[in-house]
Amino acid sequence: MQIPESILQRLEENERVAQKFHELESSILNILNFQDFFENLLTKISQSFHVPHVWISVIGESPIASQILGMEDSNLLKSKTAFVSRRNFHALIGQTRRPLLANTGLTRFSPLLPLRSDCRLGSVAVAPISLDGVIIGSLNQGDEDPERFMPGIDTDLLERLALKISLCLSNVAAHERLKHLAFHDPLTGLLNRRVMEKMLEQEYERSKRYQSPLSVIFLDLDDFKGINDTFGHDQGDRALIHISRALTAEKRANDMVARFAGDEFVVILPSTIRTEAGNYIQRVQELLAKQAVNAERGSFHIRFSAGIASVPDPDISSSTALLKLADQQLYQVKQKKGPDRC
Repeated sequence: MQIPESILQRLEENERVAQKFHELESSILNILNFQDFFENLLTKISQSFHVPHVWISVIGESPIASQILGMEDSNLLKSKTAFVSRRNFHALIGQTRRPLLANTGLTRFSPLLPLRSDCRLGSVAVAPISLDGVIIGSLNQGDEDPERFMPGIDTDLLERLALKISLCLSNVAAHERLKHLAFHDPLTGLLNRRVMEKMLEQEYERSKRYQSPLSVIFLDLDDFKGINDTFGHDQGDRALIHISRALTAEKRANDMVARFAGDEFVVILPSTIRTEAGNYIQRVQELLAKQAVNAERGSFHIRFSAGIASVPDPDISSSTALLKLADQQLYQVKQKKGPDRC
């Protein structure tokens, strides 16, 4: 029996679509960072399947939301990412993991659209994606054609793609966590000493090249041993986390805060003169004075001492010398306070 031409054409088209899905899956399989992963994914879908509008919606409470928000240098992700609350997401999609197709009542999907989106949609396909078994958002496609994603059409390939994306996300997230640990202190989340020294060297060279000011603050907690002895080492860790958050809260976007060792911290302030660095220290001290750390055996405030070194300075010829001078300034400050206040 001869197979009708229309069926043959449909089979050939299905085979071409399946091949495109396979190529897409292969292209994202070995990517191990979030930015390249999502940029590649969105671009490939748009180009391979001629979909005019492709974007992702991310649940704001999900573990990857902050990482994607931090990708400020990606113009693609800025325009192709929407952040939605978990409550609103599940109100729209429910708990299903199957793709949702719609070509009527599309205004209800507006929370899933990126800000300043002006796309005109006749139909949409929303495919939930998950990380380690928990739904963290969706891959969305839209077209002006109401029949493009008409309810009732086969979504098996789209569901398979969403599953593949979810599996790849687990690999990407695991790699990003390892990379984060390589660059950050595990307790405070701040830059670690090794990374700080490299960043300081870069900022020092930039300062020298462009004749711009640069300040470094070296600080440590006053009587950190007393906190550990009185309230316990767990509260000592809480104190380190507390001051880390205060240092981070008062810094500018280009400033860098690092945990040097123990209760010692370093703050790198590009384009900052000594008096401005002093103002930063004062703001942090005022913030800590308002925020006590509560413990089982009472509460305590965190106090610290700080030394500042700045360039240009004719006596400083390297980033190492700059850091050493800040450390020396810290030592002098603590000597003036006396042992009963250090």
